Amino acid sequence: MFPTWPRGLAIGVCLLVLSACGGSDSVSQVPLPVLAASPAAYDGDLVATQGVVRHFEDPLHYWIEDEDLHRVEIFPHDMIEPYLGSAVRVVGRFRFSPSEGRKLVLESVELLSEE
Repeated sequence: MFPTWPRGLAIGVCLLVLSACGGSDSVSQVPLPVLAASPAAYDGDLVATQGVVRHFEDPLHYWIEDEDLHRVEIFPHDMIEPYLGSAVRVVGRFRFSPSEGRKLVLESVELLSEE
């Protein structure tokens, strides 16, 4: 009979390969009106959306918004601050809480145009 460790090793390698293939996080393209209307549906997802960067001083916070004022707060501030007033496409982890609202933790920012 064959030793059990090669079979266990083979099973472990197969599980690792399957989890690597199935565990990849794809980016969902979600317009701001959809995030505003159904935020719980995207909680925890990696999303891409776009809008114009705005801010408020007290307390300091940044967000992106569209023409109809659908908004998502953006973190970290130092990553989005250079784009203040500009149209951007952002990719990041979307979070929603009824008490804290909608926020996106950035992975990347792409400048679309100057406003």
